[in-house]
Amino acid sequence: MKLNHIHLKISSLKKSEAFYINILGFKVRERVGPFLFLHLGEEHHALALQERDDANPVDENTLGLYHFALEVQTKKEFQEIMKKLKENNIDYGLIDHVISKAIYFSDPDNNGIEIMIDTRKQKDQIWKGKNLPLEN
Repeated sequence: MKLNHIHLKISSLKKSEAFYINILGFKVRERVGPFLFLHLGEEHHALALQERDDANPVDENTLGLYHFALEVQTKKEFQEIMKKLKENNIDYGLIDHVISKAIYFSDPDNNGIEIMIDTRKQKDQIWKGKNLPLEN
Protein backbone atom coordinates (compact mmCIF):
# COMPACT_ATOMS: atom_id res chain seq x y z
CA MET A 1 0.00 0.00 0.00
CA LYS A 2 1.12 3.58 -0.64
CA LEU A 3 -0.39 7.00 -0.27
CA ASN A 4 -1.97 7.95 -3.59
CA HIS A 5 -3.21 11.52 -3.11
CA ILE A 6 -4.57 14.10 -0.68
CA HIS A 7 -8.05 15.60 -1.16
CA LEU A 8 -8.76 18.99 0.44
CA LYS A 9 -12.00 20.94 0.59
CA ILE A 10 -11.21 24.60 -0.04
CA SER A 11 -13.15 27.87 -0.27
CA SER A 12 -11.82 29.18 -3.60
CA LEU A 13 -10.36 27.21 -6.51
CA LYS A 14 -8.88 30.39 -7.97
CA LYS A 15 -7.06 31.35 -4.75
CA SER A 16 -5.88 27.80 -3.98
CA GLU A 17 -4.80 27.11 -7.56
CA ALA A 18 -2.55 30.20 -7.53
CA PHE A 19 -1.09 29.20 -4.15
CA TYR A 20 -0.32 25.57 -5.00
CA ILE A 21 1.09 26.41 -8.44
CA ASN A 22 3.07 29.58 -7.63
CA ILE A 23 4.35 28.66 -4.17
CA LEU A 24 4.73 24.87 -4.35
CA GLY A 25 5.16 24.20 -8.06
CA PHE A 26 2.17 21.91 -8.63
CA LYS A 27 0.84 21.60 -12.18
CA VAL A 28 -2.79 21.27 -13.29
CA ARG A 29 -3.72 17.81 -14.54
CA GLU A 30 -7.50 18.15 -14.85
CA ARG A 31 -10.53 20.28 -13.95
CA VAL A 32 -13.95 18.76 -13.35
CA GLY A 33 -16.71 21.01 -12.00
CA PRO A 34 -15.68 22.16 -8.52
CA PHE A 35 -12.60 19.88 -8.56
CA LEU A 36 -9.01 20.66 -9.51
CA PHE A 37 -6.47 17.83 -9.78
CA LEU A 38 -2.82 18.85 -9.32
CA HIS A 39 0.34 16.83 -9.84
CA LEU A 40 4.06 17.04 -9.19
CA GLY A 41 5.22 14.55 -11.82
CA GLU A 42 4.04 11.35 -13.44
CA GLU A 43 1.08 10.63 -11.14
CA HIS A 44 -2.42 11.60 -12.28
CA HIS A 45 -2.72 13.78 -9.20
CA ALA A 46 -1.08 14.13 -5.82
CA LEU A 47 -3.57 16.74 -4.64
CA ALA A 48 -7.30 17.07 -5.32
CA LEU A 49 -8.91 20.38 -4.44
CA GLN A 50 -12.68 20.63 -4.07
CA GLU A 51 -14.29 24.06 -3.86
CA ARG A 52 -16.96 24.21 -1.14
CA ASP A 53 -18.35 27.66 -0.41
CA ASP A 54 -20.54 26.19 2.37
CA ALA A 55 -17.72 24.56 4.36
CA ASN A 56 -16.62 25.77 7.79
CA PRO A 57 -13.06 27.15 7.98
CA VAL A 58 -10.32 25.02 9.54
CA ASP A 59 -9.08 26.16 12.93
CA GLU A 60 -6.58 24.78 15.43
CA ASN A 61 -9.36 23.04 17.40
CA THR A 62 -10.73 21.15 14.38
CA LEU A 63 -10.11 17.41 14.36
CA GLY A 64 -8.59 15.93 11.24
CA LEU A 65 -5.60 16.76 9.12
CA TYR A 66 -2.85 18.59 11.03
CA HIS A 67 -0.63 18.95 7.98
CA PHE A 68 0.71 17.08 4.99
CA ALA A 69 4.40 17.00 4.15
CA LEU A 70 6.21 17.42 0.86
CA GLU A 71 9.83 16.35 0.68
CA VAL A 72 12.51 18.23 -1.23
CA GLN A 73 15.84 16.63 -2.07
CA THR A 74 18.25 19.56 -1.83
CA LYS A 75 19.01 22.48 0.45
CA LYS A 76 18.59 24.76 -2.59
CA GLU A 77 14.98 23.56 -3.13
CA PHE A 78 14.32 24.06 0.60
CA GLN A 79 15.64 27.63 0.43
CA GLU A 80 13.67 28.38 -2.75
CA ILE A 81 10.39 27.51 -0.99
CA MET A 82 11.37 29.71 1.94
CA LYS A 83 12.14 32.57 -0.47
CA LYS A 84 8.72 32.21 -2.18
CA LEU A 85 6.98 32.25 1.20
CA LYS A 86 8.84 35.45 2.19
CA GLU A 87 8.13 37.13 -1.16
CA ASN A 88 4.41 36.36 -0.78
CA ASN A 89 4.23 37.43 2.89
CA ILE A 90 3.22 33.95 4.04
CA ASP A 91 4.00 33.29 7.70
CA TYR A 92 6.06 30.17 8.36
CA GLY A 93 7.99 28.45 11.10
CA LEU A 94 11.27 26.55 10.91
CA ILE A 95 12.02 23.42 12.95
CA ASP A 96 15.03 21.13 13.17
CA HIS A 97 13.66 17.67 13.94
CA VAL A 98 17.26 16.32 14.00
CA ILE A 99 16.24 13.68 11.41
CA SER A 100 14.86 16.39 9.12
CA LYS A 101 14.65 20.14 8.66
CA ALA A 102 11.15 21.54 8.14
CA ILE A 103 9.22 24.63 7.12
CA TYR A 104 5.63 24.80 8.43
CA PHE A 105 2.96 27.10 6.99
CA SER A 106 -0.68 27.08 5.89
CA ASP A 107 -2.51 27.32 2.60
CA PRO A 108 -5.20 30.02 2.04
CA ASP A 109 -7.76 27.88 3.93
CA ASN A 110 -5.46 27.23 6.90
CA ASN A 111 -4.60 23.65 5.89
CA GLY A 112 -1.19 22.85 7.34
CA ILE A 113 1.76 22.09 5.06
CA GLU A 114 5.28 20.96 5.86
CA ILE A 115 8.19 21.18 3.46
CA MET A 116 10.93 18.89 4.70
CA ILE A 117 14.38 17.70 3.80
CA ASP A 118 15.39 14.32 5.23
CA THR A 119 18.74 14.50 7.01
CA ARG A 120 18.87 10.83 8.10
CA LYS A 121 20.73 10.13 4.87
CA GLN A 122 23.50 12.49 5.98
CA LYS A 123 24.02 11.18 9.52
CA ASP A 124 22.90 8.37 11.77
CA GLN A 125 20.11 10.15 13.68
CA ILE A 126 17.01 9.03 15.56
CA TRP A 127 14.16 11.39 16.42
CA LYS A 128 13.65 11.46 20.18
CA GLY A 129 10.51 13.59 20.23
CA LYS A 130 12.37 16.86 20.67
CA ASN A 131 12.58 19.69 18.18
CA LEU A 132 15.22 22.37 17.88
CA PRO A 133 14.97 25.85 16.42
CA LEU A 134 16.23 26.23 12.87
CA GLU A 135 17.89 29.44 11.73
CA ASN A 136 16.50 31.28 8.71
